[in-house]
Amino acid sequence: MAAQYRSGVPDNWFVDPVQLGVPGVRRPVVEDEETQLGWQTDALCSQTDPEAFFPEKGGSTRDAKRICSSCDVRTECLEYALQNDERFGIWGGLSERERRKLKRRAG
Repeated sequence: MAAQYRSGVPDNWFVDPVQLGVPGVRRPVVEDEETQLGWQTDALCSQTDPEAFFPEKGGSTRDAKRICSSCDVRTECLEYALQNDERFGIWGGLSERERRKLKRRAG
């Protein structure tokens, strides 16, 4: 008789606790532009001369790369540049050419 018993629970019984608003269950963070660019406030380049990061064609990138090498948000900066196809300047310690090579190797 127990095999014939049906509890009335549907086969797709799972309910998302986030959608129900269960206390203690966090909603996924929706990143807006402000959240995505929050790393820029900690970037060392924001505290220095921006011209170093956008040198003239053939100009030295040494100073910018030196600053990037000690920056805490270097990874976030490089990820941003790659995701947004930044074509000019030093981002995450890499020049335009270096980012293109990195994308080619990855893709």
